[in-house]
Amino acid sequence: MIIIKSDREIQLIKEACNKTRETIEYLEEFIKPGITTRKLDALAEEYIHKIGCIPALKNYEGYPNTICASVNDAVVHGIPNDYILKEGDIISIDLSVSYKGYYGDMAKTYPVGNIDKEKQYLIKHTEESLYQGIEQVKPNNRIGDISNAVENYAKKHKLGIVRELVGHGVGIEIHEDPNVPNYGKKGIGPMLKPGMIIAIEPMLNLKGEEIYLEEDDWTIKTQDGSPSAHFEHTVLVTKEGYNILTKR
Repeated sequence: MIIIKSDREIQLIKEACNKTRETIEYLEEFIKPGITTRKLDALAEEYIHKIGCIPALKNYEGYPNTICASVNDAVVHGIPNDYILKEGDIISIDLSVSYKGYYGDMAKTYPVGNIDKEKQYLIKHTEESLYQGIEQVKPNNRIGDISNAVENYAKKHKLGIVRELVGHGVGIEIHEDPNVPNYGKKGIGPMLKPGMIIAIEPMLNLKGEEIYLEEDDWTIKTQDGSPSAHFEHTVLVTKEGYNILTKR
């Protein structure tokens, strides 16, 4: 069931999204060679508690940590550990914060020091594919319009689309209806209405689309070992179009 949020709920979700963005921005200064993903996770958890919120991913369906830290060929759900980030890596940070029982959701992929041109290309165009999708958010458009815009942009730039994983509704729960795939046809799927809140999150690979699940039962990686990038914003459907709740 797709939930149309009340004005009160929208204000609380906006605040949760602000806190989510603030946390990711706080982590940015620490993303550099020499730090472990476990340390980034500890910093995020400490900061979230400091600002009076709850790390929503921790213990969600058994997930053990505060952030998902996915490095290089890890697409999503990378478990923070003792891996030390090195020059030339890329890392995707995926995070959800709970504020007074409401949720924000955001992800961003970062370079670690200087990265090669292929990884620069991947990050640039994965992020742009997100905004291509967001531009389709307006009343009476459909989810398929978002999906089609992401797919067309990814194909134009010859990037592999992860099809098994999708965006979703967000706000009262971390994951709600509707699903928001990163591929599809225009004019199909649920109609967008003011008060709907969705997380749009392209996950694109430098090369192939195939993925697999690691033995930890969480980390998803590219089958061919090529790097992957992930960007996500929580977006409100308004009467005029959209409002990106996780953007400054």
